[in-house]
Amino acid sequence: MEERFSRVRSAKDIAISVVLLAAGIGLIVTPDSVPLNITGYTLGVAGLILFFVMKTSYRDSETGEVMKKTEKYFPASRSESILKALSTDPQSLDLKEENKGNGLKVDTYFNTKTGHVFTQLFEYIPYKYEPCSPVYSYDISKAEKLIK
Repeated sequence: MEERFSRVRSAKDIAISVVLLAAGIGLIVTPDSVPLNITGYTLGVAGLILFFVMKTSYRDSETGEVMKKTEKYFPASRSESILKALSTDPQSLDLKEENKGNGLKVDTYFNTKTGHVFTQLFEYIPYKYEPCSPVYSYDISKAEKLIK
């Protein structure tokens, strides 16, 4: 699923970078004290760095849709119950043991505007997570529990 979704800049990422860069340039241009110029340079550089580094959204390579991502971690002993819940009804997924282990990871990509949700279960094999389920596609009303 990592190959299907590529990281892209969201409007929020661009807005944060532009605001920092504009504030930095504004402080540099004003003829005030040296500390304000230094602060301006710092804000400007931070804005430029964030523009090139910060990518918080994901684009679906098949449809071109921009999505957000959530990750949930579970102990490895819950593999069968999670697979069953994902294949039948994702709302029945029991989140009581979430973050009590990291043997399993559930990646969920979602777009609230279009209502599409894609989910896949990964199993931890030393040094990386390997997929252990197919990619499941749901309507957002069926998978609200996964995107919170």
